[in-house]
Amino acid sequence: MTASHPHPSAALAEFAANLRFEDIPASVLRRAEDLLLDCLASILAGAGAHPVQAIERYAAAMGPADGAAQVLITRRQTSPLFAAMVNAAAAHVVEQDDVHNGSVFHPAAVVFPPALAVAQALGRSGKDLLVAAVAGYEVGIRVGEYLGRSHYKIFHTTGTVGTLAAAVTVGRLLGLNAEQMLHALGSAGTQAAGLWEFLRDAADSKQLHTAKAAADGLTAAYLAQEGFTGARRILEGAQGMAAGMSTDADPARLLDRLGQRWALAETSFKYHASCRHTHPAADALQQAMREYKLHESDLAEVVAHVHQGAIDVLGPVVDPKTVHQSKFSMGTVLALIARSGRAGLAEFDAALGDQEVAGLRGKFRMELDPEVDGAYPERWIGKVTVRTTDGRVLHARVDEPKGDPGNTLSRAEIEEKTLSLGVYAQAATEAEVRGLIDTIWNLENLAQVGALLPAK
Repeated sequence: MTASHPHPSAALAEFAANLRFEDIPASVLRRAEDLLLDCLASILAGAGAHPVQAIERYAAAMGPADGAAQVLITRRQTSPLFAAMVNAAAAHVVEQDDVHNGSVFHPAAVVFPPALAVAQALGRSGKDLLVAAVAGYEVGIRVGEYLGRSHYKIFHTTGTVGTLAAAVTVGRLLGLNAEQMLHALGSAGTQAAGLWEFLRDAADSKQLHTAKAAADGLTAAYLAQEGFTGARRILEGAQGMAAGMSTDADPARLLDRLGQRWALAETSFKYHASCRHTHPAADALQQAMREYKLHESDLAEVVAHVHQGAIDVLGPVVDPKTVHQSKFSMGTVLALIARSGRAGLAEFDAALGDQEVAGLRGKFRMELDPEVDGAYPERWIGKVTVRTTDGRVLHARVDEPKGDPGNTLSRAEIEEKTLSLGVYAQAATEAEVRGLIDTIWNLENLAQVGALLPAK
């Protein structure tokens, strides 16, 4: 499908409403399973985080005490709305959930929680869940690409675009027709929100972004089923999302090879437990440390050559006050790479308040690089220049960070990551996580999606 369609919002709605299991290549379905398992691991790992616990307490107070949908971090049952809200909040807190480079969007955190909750509530099959998730990814990614770099500079795309992706996902499970799906998009778009200002204060808002995107998208879809109408041109209209949230919107991206180019397959896994903008430089520094056999004491200065988006998001974080904020500190991430060769959950937990890490952080700085910036967001190139204490100037480069489609995680690596994250916050036992892995690898054959973990 080309971008010449006179009504792209309607074309996206029609695609999502009519997508069938048989339309989706097997490789895309397998990738969707990989991404779902990766997301579930992040949800379990986020169980103990303060903002997640706060949202769960709110959900328990405001939502029903029983229902068909499972809150994974507590195993309690409630309504789809509140299960999706809590699970989406948990999915995005440890910074290990997926990312689509070109849209700078984290689809899993806002697609899978509502997909799972509604599939459980309606007794849908594993195939139904997979089709709905693919629809959410395909529409959400294209909307993120459409809104462009100017949108991401101010708005957290996962919060804004995520609301529409969630609406499409739930709408597909509800069996909305194309007209109803269009109204769901309209109601989702008018609720879309999420601003980057929270990073300056180490505020908890990022978890609210995914929680509300999942819940508000779900609401939009259920309302559309009831005949509730939404703006028909919420994306491209004179007072729609692009008009209010972007200065470089590209209409050609909305319908780019829709049904032929599977954007879900372009999505990357996150290897380091930090903001994705830090990953290219982290991988490049890892390479330099290995290639030149460097120790942290050898580093006099390291320049991370980055795109403007990295400076916009990471630049305000100069003295992180929380573990979560430290994941948006380029200096902290590179200090952990220099010290231990990795920037995982345990390393971040230990780093906060560590004066040696704080001292090392000052040796790292970001610098805008024309090549890196020109390639972004389609490609996230990692480049570092290392000046050593003995006067050498060394360079390292990574064209595809670990986790990107061309440098992806194998299923064995995804399982290893799932086991590590799944037991991190003691939200599940190793045996339960292994059972979860088996369930997702068999998802296509499930006649009905039920609770993924046993009740406590």
